[in-house]
Amino acid sequence: MTARNITRSGRPGRSHHWVLAVGLLPFLLGCPASDDRSADERDETPAAADQQARARGAMEGGATSTPRPAAGHAWVIFGADTVVAEVAATADERAEGLMYREEVPDGTGMLFVFQDNDVRAFWMANTYVPLDIAYMDPSYRIVDIVQMEPLVTDTYPSSAPAMFALEVRQGWFAEEGIGVGDQAEVVFGVGAGR
Repeated sequence: MTARNITRSGRPGRSHHWVLAVGLLPFLLGCPASDDRSADERDETPAAADQQARARGAMEGGATSTPRPAAGHAWVIFGADTVVAEVAATADERAEGLMYREEVPDGTGMLFVFQDNDVRAFWMANTYVPLDIAYMDPSYRIVDIVQMEPLVTDTYPSSAPAMFALEVRQGWFAEEGIGVGDQAEVVFGVGAGR
């Protein structure tokens, strides 16, 4: 998914205002509050299983030290639902995004971090997986959720200014009952984003 920063007039800004964002997400799995399936049933890699265990421990308060996501990642928590997200905080990371991915497993995604709160617009060039994008304000409150179709090069703008954008598999927000106005808690890993 690629993003372009759009000025308030709805037209692209000057070339230094353009932001191309496309999320590439390694195989990391999310952290539901309870998941009785085995690692084989969830198709977890060892790294994803470790991430899930760390996030579950953090949510349940069972860790002796403060657990954190892996470097370059964040936990985006909506009550009992957690997305283990790769953080795209630089222009290069936002430009690459989720391009060329064959799948985006449930509970995973990409969190795009911007330095200002403005109207955002993303596109799906070279992105093969249908996605939902939740645009969020500086307090991580969802201001808009948009469904995006693979390979579409028209933009999907936010209806309100946003400082963050979270991409997940299309339909995930609706399935989890997460909508506009919902508040996320975000825990960044070392060196990720904020």
